[in-house]
Amino acid sequence: MGKLPNENVWPSARRLVPMLKHFSLRSGRICHRAIAVAHRSVRAVAPFAMIALASASTGATDVDAIAALKPDFENGLYVFQLCADCHTPQGWGLVDGSVPMLSGQHRRVLIKQLADIRQGQRHNDAMFSFAQDDAVGGEQSIADVSDYISKLLMHPSPGVGPGFDLERAEVLYAENCASCHGPNGEGDDRLLYPRVQGQHFGYLVRQMNHMVNGKRRNSDPRMVEALRRVTPVERELLADFMARTPPDPALVAPPDWENPDFNFGIQ
Repeated sequence: MGKLPNENVWPSARRLVPMLKHFSLRSGRICHRAIAVAHRSVRAVAPFAMIALASASTGATDVDAIAALKPDFENGLYVFQLCADCHTPQGWGLVDGSVPMLSGQHRRVLIKQLADIRQGQRHNDAMFSFAQDDAVGGEQSIADVSDYISKLLMHPSPGVGPGFDLERAEVLYAENCASCHGPNGEGDDRLLYPRVQGQHFGYLVRQMNHMVNGKRRNSDPRMVEALRRVTPVERELLADFMARTPPDPALVAPPDWENPDFNFGIQ
C-alpha cells in the first residue's frame, strides 16, 4: 500500500481539533468556527486515515464499565463542541436527516454507538476520525460526552415524511419494532435499544436501508431480519411513523430553544 497523501497533514489536523475545542471553551479566545477549519482538514484525509488507524482501535468495549464512570459535565461539554459543528449546539442534527439528532438519546446507547464507530464495528467515514482518542479522548470522555448529550432537549419539530398511510405504519411498527424499541419508540437504556421516537425521517430511512444491505454491521440480527420482512415502501412508512411519534414532553425543547452552554459571547 502506498503512502498516505500529504502524510504530515493528518497528524497535525487531528491534534488541532482537541486543542481548539479546549481553548474555545476554557478561554473564549478561539471561536467555534475555528473548529470547523480543523474538521475540514481532518475530513480531507479521513478515508485514508481510516486505513492507517484501523489497527489502533481493536477489541470489544465494555459498555457497562464506561457507563459506570462518573460523568464530568465540563469535560462532556467541551468534548461536545467537537460534535456540535455537525450535530448543532442543540444536538438536533439536520431536519433533512443528513445528520441525526443525538439529543435525548439514551446514554448507554450513545456509548455503544460511539465505541462501535471508533472500533470500526459501525461504518461511518464522517465520524471515524472524530471518535478516536486524539479527538474525543478516552473512555472517560466517552462517558462524559454521552451523559451530556443524553440530557439535551430534543427537537420540537423533527423532519418527517409525507404522512401517507400512518394507520398502516402504526400496525407495522407494532408488529416489527415495538417489542424492542417500546410501544412509543422510547427505547431502553439498559438493553441498548435506541430511542427512535422523534428522530428525523431521512436518517431513519437511511439507517434501515443500511441495516438491510449490510452496510451497518453492528445491528441486532433480529432487527435486520425484521426489516428484511418488510418492503422498502413499508420501511419508509415505519420511519415516518417513528419520526412523528412524540417523546415525553419533558424531553422536548420549546420552539426556538438554544443551548445556553454555548453562550460564550464569541462572535
